[in-house]
Amino acid sequence: MPFEIRTVMEQRLEMVKLAMQPGANLSQLSKRYNVSRRVLYKWLNRYSQEGLPGLADQSKRPHVSPLQTDISMEKKIIDLRRQNPEWGARKLRAILQREGKEGTPSQSTINAILGRNNLIKLEKSRQQAPVQRFEYSNPNELWQMDFKGGFRLLDKSDCYPLTITDDHSRFNLCLAACDNQQGSTVKQTLITIFRKYGLPDMILADNGSPWGTAGHISLEGETALSALEIWLIQLQVKVIHGRFYHPQTQGKEERFHRTLKTELLQYEQFKNLHHCQQRFDKWRRKYNLERPHQAIGLKTPAELYKHSLKNFPEIMPQIQYSQTDIVCKVGSSGFINFKKQYIKVGKGLIGQHVALRPTATENIWHVYFCNQLIKNIFVNK
Repeated sequence: MPFEIRTVMEQRLEMVKLAMQPGANLSQLSKRYNVSRRVLYKWLNRYSQEGLPGLADQSKRPHVSPLQTDISMEKKIIDLRRQNPEWGARKLRAILQREGKEGTPSQSTINAILGRNNLIKLEKSRQQAPVQRFEYSNPNELWQMDFKGGFRLLDKSDCYPLTITDDHSRFNLCLAACDNQQGSTVKQTLITIFRKYGLPDMILADNGSPWGTAGHISLEGETALSALEIWLIQLQVKVIHGRFYHPQTQGKEERFHRTLKTELLQYEQFKNLHHCQQRFDKWRRKYNLERPHQAIGLKTPAELYKHSLKNFPEIMPQIQYSQTDIVCKVGSSGFINFKKQYIKVGKGLIGQHVALRPTATENIWHVYFCNQLIKNIFVNK
């Protein structure tokens, strides 16, 4: 699967932006980007002194900052809007302010400039309305993960974009052009993401394959686990699922998908998966590092995101249970043998060990896999 084919400049900029976050672990960050600490400090110093041009391999190029005239500023606004037709006056003004443009007009003035140049879509203006939002307090507390609907490429193959978004910062951790929606593809992509950004506390996904199983809880109270869920639970990543028929549960993923469609997919056709991934990488860089995000105060996602301090283990850690737990191995049919009774815990756990813990209710036991409660069972004395 084509993935991670960004330019050197794009990777340096992302690395520097994350390194500048308060409390960033520079040692871990340098390892994940495969550079020495000395090199990381070099790019940090260059970026702080010269901005983006300082990350280039060429010699320093002086900033061009003559006094702007009204005409040149208006041309700059028009050019920005035409390059990014879905960005409104508020985002354009934030970009100009970030670039340190003298005489940056007010939002209303930029709106007027767009209006008299026929660059405002009336239907888009009418759709704008304040919405109530909730997000987790810190990066990596929750990632949202999903496939966007597939589409046909010019070579007649199909692309299924796999996306992962950090709930707190809206930082896009993954925008991968996949040729299928299989669990093995998701797992290999997650390994790449975990190696670069670390492990989250939780991942939110929908109930269908490959994240979970349709009908997640059976009539008997059994929780069915997919192979992907079992792997994530072993990594101490809690898997949670949105409610059935309520895609708004993954609102930030849904919003990211709409932005991807309106800013990229509706304007372009892609020759093949490789070409698609190239364009995904370029747009992802703009989304994370340049595009002001209204929901986070017109900051960019990279300004709020910090890489996780929990490293991905290259060797899967052994499952540790308490000495007071009763540990049982799940047999070939998905059953355990406990107190001379065969109890079903699910075929997804075949070959794994689960822990049984008594509850305050007589004859009722909890069944845990790693640190996740799987089900409650009734056991006769």
